[in-house]
Amino acid sequence: MSPFVQPIRNFFSAFSWDWTLLLPAITLSLLGILTMSTFGQGSSLAPRQLLWLCIAACVYIVLSAIDVRFIRRTQVVMTLFFVSIALLALLLVVAHPVMGARAWFSLGPISFQPADLAKLSIIALLAKYLSRRHVEIGDFRHIIVSGAYTLIFALLILIEPDMGNAIIFGTLWLGMMLVSGISKKHLIILGAIGCIVASLLWFEGLKPYQRSRIISFVNPASDIHGAGYNAYQAKIAIGSGEFFGKGIGQGTQSKLRFLPEYQTDFIFAAFAEEWGFVGVLLLLLLYALLLARLAQIARASATNFDSFFTLGVLILFAAHVAIHVGINVGLLPVTGTTISFLSSGGSHLVLEFASLGIVTSLARHGRGAVRNTSENEYLGG
Repeated sequence: MSPFVQPIRNFFSAFSWDWTLLLPAITLSLLGILTMSTFGQGSSLAPRQLLWLCIAACVYIVLSAIDVRFIRRTQVVMTLFFVSIALLALLLVVAHPVMGARAWFSLGPISFQPADLAKLSIIALLAKYLSRRHVEIGDFRHIIVSGAYTLIFALLILIEPDMGNAIIFGTLWLGMMLVSGISKKHLIILGAIGCIVASLLWFEGLKPYQRSRIISFVNPASDIHGAGYNAYQAKIAIGSGEFFGKGIGQGTQSKLRFLPEYQTDFIFAAFAEEWGFVGVLLLLLLYALLLARLAQIARASATNFDSFFTLGVLILFAAHVAIHVGINVGLLPVTGTTISFLSSGGSHLVLEFASLGIVTSLARHGRGAVRNTSENEYLGG
């Protein structure tokens, strides 16, 4: 064999991509780019989003190729945690408000949302915490401690204010507690605590415009031209798509700007208007394939950390999809939540592909490892 052939083979063999993860993610991203494109009828975020997709795909390729098992180390997990806290705190000091929220660092044409990095760090932290205390989850103390970690992020994000991402963090923590085997008694206690926190937020934490959004959700007809306008237009867009949709680029509610934020917070409604019921089924099928593959990887994971991390990524994507779609169809109050892969935005797209890259790498390098069923810890080399 030529001395030049083997190094080339070794190079390409390192790139062990999981196409069952990568293809649905890329397809969803391209569908989002098609939806946000104006096809020459005005300014569009589609070219910029296509560039971000290329960057995100490269991030996936690199992370899936290298050995990222170092992310299991406590030092790495805690470094991610404290860096995320520092960035979220710095936002409140130096960031300029965008649409009333200090949620982005803007460096010229590039904007970065630290909440995206915080999602990855809390998944890693909870995966590390639960992998060591999985058999002790019946102790309520562990629920309090893990909840405190998440609460730090949620409070910093609420101060911005960004209720959508705060809800995502709460949902992510609750989901990981459920898959860890939390008892029904503790679940009832958590429900009671949640009601108390919700009451305090209603009277002390929420801004007037946030309370008006919730009121308009309960009674949408109360303020169609004000707080209920976005939700009302979203339902019109979805309904007008009917069975086969109006056609790509033919959505009047979105392209004529009757539907605000159609490239981000209401992109599902814009997609449904152009693609119709059939297109929505295709979209949800792609998400189902992606989530099912993540669940399959989690079941076959070599360590508890790998399993919990993969489940955390699954819960994060599922939460974004469920909440975003619920808002768009009028089942949930408007909170400004994007949908994974489909919505415009660079930092969240890079995070999503990075998460898939880490999952792919952990799964590839964990093959052949052994679980210790008594200690629930890694015994591999």
